Amino acid sequence: MDSNKMAVSINKAINTQEVAVKEKHARTCILGTHHEKGAHTFWLAVNRLPLSSNAVLCWKFCHVFHKLLRDGHPNVIKDSMRHKADLNDMSRMWGHLSEGYGKLCSIYLKLLITKMEFHIKNPRFPGNLQMSNRQLDEAGENDVNNFFQLTVEMFDYLDCELNLFLGVFSSLDMSRSVSVTAAGQCRLAPLIQVILDSSHLYDYTVKLLFKLHSCLPADTLQGHRDRFQEQFKKLKSLFYRSSNLQYFKRLIQIPQLPENPPNFLRASALSEHISPVVVIPAESPESEHVVETEDLVDTDIPPLASTVDSKFDDLFGTSASTDPFNFNNQNGMRKDEKDRLIEQLTAELQAVKEELESFRLESGRLCQALRGRVNELEAELAEQTHLKQQALGESEFLRVELDDLRRVKEDTEKEQRSLSEIERKAQANEQRYTKLKEKYTELVQSHADLLRKNAEVTRQMTVACAAQDEVENVKKEMQDRLKAAQDATSQQEKTQLEQLQALQAELMSSRSELETLKSTITSSQQSTEQLSTQLSALEAEKAGLIETVSQKEAELASLGVELKRVQSSLTNERESGVKATEALQNQLNEKESREQSLESELVSLRWVALRAALEEAGRIVQDCLNQLEDPAHISCTSSADYLVSRCQVALDCVERLQSARDGFVSDNTDVSGLVRAVTQFAHLVGDVIVQGSTTSHMVPVEQADALADNVKACGEEALALLCQLKEQESVGTADCSRLRAALDTVMVLGEKLRPRGLELQQGELGDLVEQEMAATSAAVESAAARIEEMLNKSRAVDTGIKMEVNERILASCTDLMQAIKVLVLSSKDLQRDIVESGRGAASMKEFYVKNSRWTEGLISASKAVGWGATMLVDAADQMVQGTGKFEELMVCSHEIAASTAQLVAASKVKADKDSPNLSRLRQASKGVTQATAGVVASTKSGKSQIEDTETMDFSAMTLTQIKRQEMDAQVLVLELETRLQKERERLGDLRKKHYELAGVAEGWGGEEEGTG
Repeated sequence: MDSNKMAVSINKAINTQEVAVKEKHARTCILGTHHEKGAHTFWLAVNRLPLSSNAVLCWKFCHVFHKLLRDGHPNVIKDSMRHKADLNDMSRMWGHLSEGYGKLCSIYLKLLITKMEFHIKNPRFPGNLQMSNRQLDEAGENDVNNFFQLTVEMFDYLDCELNLFLGVFSSLDMSRSVSVTAAGQCRLAPLIQVILDSSHLYDYTVKLLFKLHSCLPADTLQGHRDRFQEQFKKLKSLFYRSSNLQYFKRLIQIPQLPENPPNFLRASALSEHISPVVVIPAESPESEHVVETEDLVDTDIPPLASTVDSKFDDLFGTSASTDPFNFNNQNGMRKDEKDRLIEQLTAELQAVKEELESFRLESGRLCQALRGRVNELEAELAEQTHLKQQALGESEFLRVELDDLRRVKEDTEKEQRSLSEIERKAQANEQRYTKLKEKYTELVQSHADLLRKNAEVTRQMTVACAAQDEVENVKKEMQDRLKAAQDATSQQEKTQLEQLQALQAELMSSRSELETLKSTITSSQQSTEQLSTQLSALEAEKAGLIETVSQKEAELASLGVELKRVQSSLTNERESGVKATEALQNQLNEKESREQSLESELVSLRWVALRAALEEAGRIVQDCLNQLEDPAHISCTSSADYLVSRCQVALDCVERLQSARDGFVSDNTDVSGLVRAVTQFAHLVGDVIVQGSTTSHMVPVEQADALADNVKACGEEALALLCQLKEQESVGTADCSRLRAALDTVMVLGEKLRPRGLELQQGELGDLVEQEMAATSAAVESAAARIEEMLNKSRAVDTGIKMEVNERILASCTDLMQAIKVLVLSSKDLQRDIVESGRGAASMKEFYVKNSRWTEGLISASKAVGWGATMLVDAADQMVQGTGKFEELMVCSHEIAASTAQLVAASKVKADKDSPNLSRLRQASKGVTQATAGVVASTKSGKSQIEDTETMDFSAMTLTQIKRQEMDAQVLVLELETRLQKERERLGDLRKKHYELAGVAEGWGGEEEGTG
């Protein structure tokens, strides 16, 4: 179906005539929605109609729209939801009227909005609401909550239907036969759709209420039953009143509801329920049942002769026998020629009067139409003025945004100048190493500011583009309205000119007839002297007629003046409209030019921001290259492992820079991604240059020279790439392959310089982790078993205080072993989480090899825990046998605490801070600390308890012996103090040497230098 044909049918169906919508036009609209699978054409045609200014037009639109929602394509509901806000506004606007079509339009629009919302919430229900019982059950998904909510929505839907029913009936005078008049049929026609919807809603509500009563208590559904009772009474009354109307009897068979509502408290009442069925005859075009006004009003006009006779009789009398001048009765001949002439003139005068009256009515109608058109034009002019003010406001907003951009640009330049000044001061006042760190921090901060500013520029660009689109839409809409207004004005002027010409022609014909009448009367006076008396009377009548004609001429003249005045006012309005249109067009042109200038400025600002980022990135890379020549840089060192990791990150960043460059070339409106990539690229490449140089300080001369040369080549390639990206001509051809090759060369050299930790092959490192963790667990289990065995032997051999001390110490050691076991298990779980979250697509062994330093630390910590557990068991065994010392047991406890702390630190260094396994590991570490404190406390307590039993007996000693032993004790104290001091110094040296060996074995020194 052609969309033009559908648009014509829509305009014919929705018009201002107060008659019912013809079925053939509505059917064409419905078929059109199925043809185009939506309501796009319908809404395009409706949006051009003045629905807000004509209530009859809005009422007929609601009727047609209701038919489309019921019988149109299913996509009509989805397409119409976009206009829900406009329908809401129109409903509120018509709701301000308290009578007539305005109030009915408000109610009808609310019903249509409710219908759309119901079908959107419940897509299983078709537009015509026809469903089987199985489909109704599927709509509720066998959930009592869904059925409960669906019943409430159906109640709300049916309330809107009943409100429209009551509103239409209350607006009609039911004491008259309104259903056979065109105006009454216009109001009653939409109720056919309401009856169809209401019958289905009533049926489904009854079935759902029976289903709810079978699942829920009766008290819970009391509100549902009360609401159904109220709707049942209203619907029954309205169906009964509708069935008695003559209009509905031809078009639809309305069902009658039962005398009493269903009893939902009795489940068997469902079988008594009969679904109401609405029957529409097969041949029921509404256009055939519209009663024409000719059938209702007698418009037959009486014959002209009888009218003329009655007029003449009223003037000259009706008795022919008493008329002395009636010569026809005297001699039996036909009427005199003069009488016929008088009658003819009288009839013509009467016709002229009627024509003048019709002209006056038509002129009044035209004036009223012109006034309405003037009001419409004034409303359109006010709307265009409002749009003009809105466009001015948007222009002012864009101007403010442009000023902000300029200020941001100036602030950026100031910050760059201040940054240079700070760098020069730092070179003069601070040491080289401190200056490099501060400068690095400042550069990071400045680039973060540039990123934020670039994000602001991007947001402003988005706002400007949105404003430009809005301006284009406003411009197009104003041009369409202007063209429509011009066409309507020209058509109206043409119609008025044709009517004015017709009036002038009729006036001239009336004047000519009057002249003919005058000449005829004069000739009749000269030829009939015997009828002087009658002629005098005729002359008096003639004078009255002449006076009447003069009055009519005056009225015609006043009408002509009024037409001229209306024509002049229309001309002025047209001129003012043209001027306003020209002014608006000029403003639109100015706005377009301003938008173009803003767009060009935005493009230049994008390139300024990009060039600023590229220049700053070049300065960062150049500064890193300058550091290679600085003598103070020779003291800085790094490790090959750290260099390889930075090279890998830099290679990933080069790939991101390539992708960002390609995205910018394809769409140059978004520069933020390229600026971010350039910023990160400069930092990472600079870091590779610095770390490569510091690594070369730790290797032989030949390898150092090769590494330094390749690092410099990498920096030069980076600077060349940045220079290519600065120019618009070469940004699309910039090649990253040479820089990528230089980074690969540096990474290969770093791989060659990497140390092989623990003299292991890479494939053996992952296996060693598992082996060490398993060996640690086995050592802890073995230690716990040995302690339990020693406790059993002590109970069998020892007695008294010694048994009590041994049991307490061995029990605390058992608790310590259990805590260590929990710690090792928690460490395994956390280690498994770390590997799973960090390895990605790599295997577990590859992850251990990639993080070799962390792996070697984990292995060392596991070994320390297993060794400490073994030493603790040996010390406890010797102490129970009496050959050991309490101090050895306490030292072993402290060593275990330190080893477990090392294991916890090695496990959580790569863990997520929110990991639940990390929390369990920390809790297990606290348990080990508490158990260690328990071992130390029980050891000290047992030692003091045993020493208390060994009391000294000085009763048999003399004074000289006591003095001698006192001196020996003082000598021993001094010797022990000296020995204690030496042992402490030796312990410090041992610890220092242990740290050095551990650092060499695990690569601590290289990492510390790299971080420094």
